[in-house]
Amino acid sequence: MNILLVEDEAPKQERILSFLREHWPDSSVRTARSVRSAVDQLTSDELDLVLLDVSLPTFDVGPNESGGRPQNFGGVEVLRYMDLYEKPIPTILITAYEAFSKDGKPIDHEALDHELREQHPNSYRGLIYYNSLFTEWRTFLEDIIAKEI
Repeated sequence: MNILLVEDEAPKQERILSFLREHWPDSSVRTARSVRSAVDQLTSDELDLVLLDVSLPTFDVGPNESGGRPQNFGGVEVLRYMDLYEKPIPTILITAYEAFSKDGKPIDHEALDHELREQHPNSYRGLIYYNSLFTEWRTFLEDIIAKEI
């Protein structure tokens, strides 16, 4: 299985990578840290699964680069690109945020999940709340991936 993990926070990325290696050791996992690098990989790679942070910077952060404008829904932007490029790759969003604000109004996980299911039915598979203090995210992620393979 070829997996793309899009996560800009290093500790969270490492924990998810460790989980993937533990459960699917034969998988090939590539990483991206921004909307731009995710889109670049989507257009050049054959992928079986995308794990995508909801909030991402526009560009990769580097020694002389701030990462551009932070996007609260950068992961959703990547889903839009997937639709545009007709890349219906199963995609799971993972977030450490308990809730979001959209158009000045709060939006919880349930509402965001419902919206994404309607807008991206060919690729979106679910939203997982990631909290490094608990292991529930691992169970939810394993269940969703198991349905895809």
